[in-house]
Amino acid sequence: MNITMIGTGYVGLVTGACLSEFGHQVICMDKDSGKIERLLAGEIPIYEPGLNELVKKNVRENHLSFSTDLAQSVKSAKAVFIAVGTPSQRRGGGYADLTYVYGAAKELAPHLTDYTVVIDKSTVPVGTARQVARVIKETNPEADFDVVSNPEFLREGAAISDFMRPDRVVFGCDSEKASEVLKEIYNPLYLTSTPFVKTSLETAELIKYASNAFLAVKVSFINEMATICEAVDANVVELSKGVGLDGRIGGKFLHPGPGYGGSCFPKDTLALLRIAQEHGTAARIVEAAVEVNAAQKARMVKKIRDALGGSETGRTIGILGLTFKPETDDMRDAPALTILPALAEKGARLKVHDPQGMTEAKKMLPDYEYGESPYDVCEDADAVVLMTEWNQYRALDLERIRSTMKTPLFIDLRNVYTPDKMKKAGFTYIGVGRN
Repeated sequence: MNITMIGTGYVGLVTGACLSEFGHQVICMDKDSGKIERLLAGEIPIYEPGLNELVKKNVRENHLSFSTDLAQSVKSAKAVFIAVGTPSQRRGGGYADLTYVYGAAKELAPHLTDYTVVIDKSTVPVGTARQVARVIKETNPEADFDVVSNPEFLREGAAISDFMRPDRVVFGCDSEKASEVLKEIYNPLYLTSTPFVKTSLETAELIKYASNAFLAVKVSFINEMATICEAVDANVVELSKGVGLDGRIGGKFLHPGPGYGGSCFPKDTLALLRIAQEHGTAARIVEAAVEVNAAQKARMVKKIRDALGGSETGRTIGILGLTFKPETDDMRDAPALTILPALAEKGARLKVHDPQGMTEAKKMLPDYEYGESPYDVCEDADAVVLMTEWNQYRALDLERIRSTMKTPLFIDLRNVYTPDKMKKAGFTYIGVGRN
């Protein structure tokens, strides 16, 4: 099938590459000529394990191409995905900015000739698909099309496996004809008995927000439990295991840390709150999760400050990890963006390292010292803070680190190491939710 992907950001590029791997002819289109030039030159603008190889393979096999020409890209497409950004509006309040979605729909409309399925892949508020249909119809009354909501559930760092082996494929539409097109697009998954959830446009749009909000609630819940564990001298790691082994609950996302971040949870929880408010209802549990997450980042600042004796002024702190999670270079809403400035503001000297995120981090945190290796940032440090649980940090040469530090203080915000191991290595060790 001929497919056009409007947008070559994280979702668009991963989705386009994976669909081309299914055997479809995919054109990834973007108005950003610089981004397209990089892709045409074989340069992948984001870090995602396996994506570089997948893109190059399908370009070589002529299943995947890139263009800035919308008219030519859409000309023979049977399905057009809208996979543009939907950031929170600058005016605040958590509202999703749909400028790019509606702009894509309006620019796409004049080029629709034969029957085409327009697929919302971007994460959008309830009602967006019907507004996209309205925009297209107003722009081109003769267009023969259907709009489908097909939310993505891609975890950064595991996006390709999530696409190829998903828990489910969700799509909302009003047309059986459009439904058949979606089944054809995802036929390889249909043949492997992947559950398909066909529902209304509104329900499909809400499933995405509800899923991310529920996971955010789990993260905030375990972070609150970690605080209680510290107060009563309990162990949150063992608590998480005991709770997570309950089949009704499950252990995923029950790992305490400095708070959630990234491109989805912060934005989607706020957007869901706005959806509820606009329709005269409430989402109190989600609201509490958002508040807990903000408080958790503040608690981490206090934890680091207390470990340093009550003040970070004049102290050198080595930071291991900047991205919101491992296996991505994404810095959007990373806890580091809140925690590190708070420390620097009070006079701390920050030396930082991340395996993949330093290029992006330098745009947002330009004033810190960036080390070439984790050992560089530990040298002469009064404390080391493990912020992101990269595999590269799980087997550090602890003797080497301790011997170069000014004070052997290790603050583990991801509970990667065990207190016994760190004590034997000569460190004062502080984790989250365990004493």
